[in-house]
Amino acid sequence: MQEFKSIEIKKEEIVPLAQRMREKGHRLVMIHGYVDKEGKHVVNYQYEVGNCIESYKVVGEDTLPSISEIYDVAAAWPEEELYELMGVKFEGLKMRGRLFLPDTMLEGQGHIIVTPLEELRKKTLKEGE
Repeated sequence: MQEFKSIEIKKEEIVPLAQRMREKGHRLVMIHGYVDKEGKHVVNYQYEVGNCIESYKVVGEDTLPSISEIYDVAAAWPEEELYELMGVKFEGLKMRGRLFLPDTMLEGQGHIIVTPLEELRKKTLKEGE
C-alpha cells in the first residue's frame, strides 16, 4: 500500500523543492488546487518518493513561481489549468493559450471556479443571442 504525507510550505520553497525532487529522480505526479472555506487558494504539488506520495501544500497565494522549467509539460499543463480555472498566476510560465474557456469568456479574464454561476450564465446568454 502506498503511503501519503502532506506538508505545508511557503511559496519561496516551491522551486528549490522541485529542483531537489528532480535531481533525485522523483516524479511529479500532479499539481492541483482548490478554494478553501475562507476563499483562499490552496495549491498542492504531489511527488512520488519511493512508495510514498508527498504532497506539498501552499495556502493563500494568488501568484506562485512556475516549475515548468524543471518539470516541463508535467508542470506547465496543470499550472495553465489552475490559472484558467482559479486565477492563480505562475511567474515564468509561458502560456500556450486557453485550455477550457473560450477567449471571449468574460473578456478573456474568466476563472470558472471563482466566477459566480449567475455571472457565467448572463455572459453565455448574451453571446448566444
